[in-house]
Amino acid sequence: MNDRDDTAGGRVPAQLDRLLAAEVSLRSRMRHVAVGLAGGAGAALLTVLWATEPRPLPVRTQAAFAGLIAVGLAWAAFAGWVLTRRRPLFARDRVIGARLALAVAVVTCGAGTALAAARSGAAQTLAAGMAGACLVTAAAVLLRRAGSRRRELLRLRDALRQDTD
Repeated sequence: MNDRDDTAGGRVPAQLDRLLAAEVSLRSRMRHVAVGLAGGAGAALLTVLWATEPRPLPVRTQAAFAGLIAVGLAWAAFAGWVLTRRRPLFARDRVIGARLALAVAVVTCGAGTALAAARSGAAQTLAAGMAGACLVTAAAVLLRRAGSRRRELLRLRDALRQDTD
């Protein structure tokens, strides 16, 4: 039994059908195509830049290149995963995307603050920490909203399934 044939007669109730249509709409898929292209193109550009830099590069510069390439590849892989799914994900993609954003924000905040502390004064370290904290907070809010949306969709799906049994 698939998610769209869960009622008597094989029809999805109109309320759930509207919500699921938004989940698999062309607009939603195009956003994921853009995310995948941006991540893949960013990773490719950074790889070419890294490969053409004069040697030897400092270890922290190599680590920065590797980290940024990994972030780009992670977003491209995430978009590829979403685009290969042929059925509604019930906002699972939003939760995974928000987790990825939170992880990247935490690492960026920590690395930026540590770099500022090592190379600059207290004011710059505080500024880097505050900017990073803003990014982490925004990503955490997005994760919370995505989780709420997913729970809402799953509750609606389960309630509609029970009504038809």
